[in-house]
Amino acid sequence: MTASLADGAGTFEIAGKKVARLGFGAMRLTGLGIWGEPEDRAECVRVVRRAVELGVQLIDTADSYGPHISEEIIREAVHPYPDDVLIATKAGLTRNGPDVIRRGDELVRLGPRAWPPVGRPEYLRQQTLLSMRRLDLEAIDLFQLHLSTPRFRWRTRSAS
Repeated sequence: MTASLADGAGTFEIAGKKVARLGFGAMRLTGLGIWGEPEDRAECVRVVRRAVELGVQLIDTADSYGPHISEEIIREAVHPYPDDVLIATKAGLTRNGPDVIRRGDELVRLGPRAWPPVGRPEYLRQQTLLSMRRLDLEAIDLFQLHLSTPRFRWRTRSAS
């Protein structure tokens, strides 16, 4: 790859791929409150494509963004993925609805109850497989646990 704007942040290696430290966080590719479809899906697709054109190689998403919307937009925008692009995703949080709602002219944050943690190994495995399907990947280069709570001991959070 030629020098890009993202290269200025330096690089590191993940899963055998050298990637620019400056990545793209895809949480806001969704509707209000990180819930549902964005107002302009085509614009979200253009933004992701442009990020990759500018040299972004690390795209970070999660099954709970939308839920699922962010992963679907990434696939739509970038698949088939360039060899130097790494898709990182996560699981471990479920969604009960948006985390922000509109009341008149105000936005009201609902707080953490909109993102309950689920760390059961069978759930994490299921979500990994579903993310692979939505992203159209045979393997996920970087899978992250999207929760940190003492309720789940690490031994019980690890999925095969």
